[in-house]
Amino acid sequence: MSKRLLFLFLIIGSTAVAQENLFQYEDVFDLQYVRDPQIHPDGNQIVYRRMQMDIMKDRAAGNLWIRNASGAGHQKLTAYEGSEYGATWSPNGDRLAYIRPTSEGAEIYVYWTSTKQTAKISQLQGSPSNLSWSPDGRRLVFTMKVAAKPPVLVQMPAAPKGAKWAKKPRITDRLYHEADGRGYILPGHTHIFMIAAEGSGAIQLTTGDFNHRGPISWSPDGKSIYFSANRDADWEYDFRNSEVYTLTISDKKITVLTDRQGPDSAPQVAPNGKYIAYVGYTDRVQAYQNRQLSIMLPDGSQKQLLSSAIDASIQSYYWAADSKGLYVQYDREGDTKIAFLDLKGKVRPLAQQVGGTSIGRPYGGGSFSVSKNGQIAYTKTLPEHPAELAVITAKGKRQLTHLNAMNLGGKQLGKVETVWYTSSYDQRRIQGWLVYPPNYDPAKKYPLLVENHGGPISNYGNRFSAELQLYAAAGYIVFYPNPRGSTSYGEEFANLLHHNYPGQDYNDVMDGVDYCIAKGIAHEDQLYVTGGSAGGIMTAWMIGKNNRFRAAVVVKPVMNWISKTLVADNYFQYANTRFPGQPWENFEAYWNFSPLSLVENVNTPTMVMVGMEDLRTPPSEAKQLYHALKLRKVPTVLVEIPEASHGIANRPSNLITKVAHVLSWLNKYRD
Repeated sequence: MSKRLLFLFLIIGSTAVAQENLFQYEDVFDLQYVRDPQIHPDGNQIVYRRMQMDIMKDRAAGNLWIRNASGAGHQKLTAYEGSEYGATWSPNGDRLAYIRPTSEGAEIYVYWTSTKQTAKISQLQGSPSNLSWSPDGRRLVFTMKVAAKPPVLVQMPAAPKGAKWAKKPRITDRLYHEADGRGYILPGHTHIFMIAAEGSGAIQLTTGDFNHRGPISWSPDGKSIYFSANRDADWEYDFRNSEVYTLTISDKKITVLTDRQGPDSAPQVAPNGKYIAYVGYTDRVQAYQNRQLSIMLPDGSQKQLLSSAIDASIQSYYWAADSKGLYVQYDREGDTKIAFLDLKGKVRPLAQQVGGTSIGRPYGGGSFSVSKNGQIAYTKTLPEHPAELAVITAKGKRQLTHLNAMNLGGKQLGKVETVWYTSSYDQRRIQGWLVYPPNYDPAKKYPLLVENHGGPISNYGNRFSAELQLYAAAGYIVFYPNPRGSTSYGEEFANLLHHNYPGQDYNDVMDGVDYCIAKGIAHEDQLYVTGGSAGGIMTAWMIGKNNRFRAAVVVKPVMNWISKTLVADNYFQYANTRFPGQPWENFEAYWNFSPLSLVENVNTPTMVMVGMEDLRTPPSEAKQLYHALKLRKVPTVLVEIPEASHGIANRPSNLITKVAHVLSWLNKYRD
């Protein structure tokens, strides 16, 4: 038996019984998808990161591939077999800079299009990101963390030779000192560096105990750069604020260009140099605010909001070559779109169904780039496949890759259908989707599985989802809604959970269940529910509010806002946005919105699942629910996944583990 088959046999076990033409657990390892398509300045070629599942390393790995915009000439960019990312074309398209990880961090490489040769041009002590070419193609700037020494409180006596003393304590005095998926954050600050495009030592352009993250943009004359940061003395506690700055290369002088309280970031200089575009908003300390696009003169004057006609956050954008407008990406009604925004604020839609880079569940995402002649390369998804490479030219839209045609082409996937229904609370229109089992027969009775999304300030959509397809293949109709608090329905809709979470989003989800029952799609005696993160919160809240579900799986939840708020990696971000004040200032509100406050009402058989290295919703939260249910003798089981952070499905085997355990629990209570 091959290593691959042995591994899958051990993971799947007896739950793997399925027909060959259905989407099965092992198919997860065959999925491929496109990331970060970068179109050549002349629009003729596109370099993208081709993501594939490495079954031996249990990770998604990406190499750079190149394809002609005409659809011909598809090949790997270099012979290198390791990971590559961060590709960016030189201004005239004769070279491509990109990054390769190393055991020490990462290095910058350059690929020459004329000779197809590649070379390492850096020798760095960290991992570079945000590569940006100078207008003349002679230099590159990038960001990189500069390490610092941790604080030392005592001087320990020297250990005798050969003695095996305990390890030294880890000491931190920083507000932000750990991050989910990364663990402990080593001390240091991120700075901007410059390097010659033909290779040289890196010159540090910024200094101080500040972080300079995000994209960097050059002035057309190459004499200065624009970036965002928070360089205020109290930046650590003023964590929602950032400004746009300019730095003069010759003397490293930094000038601040914005001054409002809020996260101004991602500056881009217009090709003609007349305007600086940037995104942000005036912070009103809410649960959600749209990230709006504005422009200003290079000296920071005459600021003008451009994206007021788009009631959504601008996720990314590019200037048109003639500087008469910008190409923008945003979400609307569970769909990621690309549009052209002129300097008068008029919006012209260009593309939809952008995304497909979230393999597990149907979240938004994806990216695009624009050539000088206005051709667009982007990631395109449908419920039938993850992200593929697509292009928009004068001839129209065209999909250039079919990476999953061989693996998914012969599979019968569950059909996805959009539904709209009315909230019983305030008659708002609520959107959701249904995934039907393959070979669905409306004359038959199927169980309904509600799948609640995370965030809660996020959205599901009409996108590929390996997890939901696996549930459908197991015979469940999957209902996944976007209740209030979801993005892509305007700022007001997303902000309805401000100081009110969980709130009437519960009603929105249950109204969707009732809609499905009224339509004959679902049946009162065959209801099941699951969800992760904020979806885990909603699942726990639902079974605390009613006993209509035969079984539930609560994944990586928050059960107690008081304990979660002061333990999670982002503990400092919750006060006043999620609830007024800190937990010790507003104990009653924090407790009343905690699902644990409803646990005495729970009678639904409940599986509780969490990653053992989850720092966002720590395992202690899941254990509070499990322990409470055990004490109440409610049927329950705790599933703790080793080496998994909050993103359980980041590793393919853990995605399979998650779905297999969910189905094993639900099937136990299924007729």
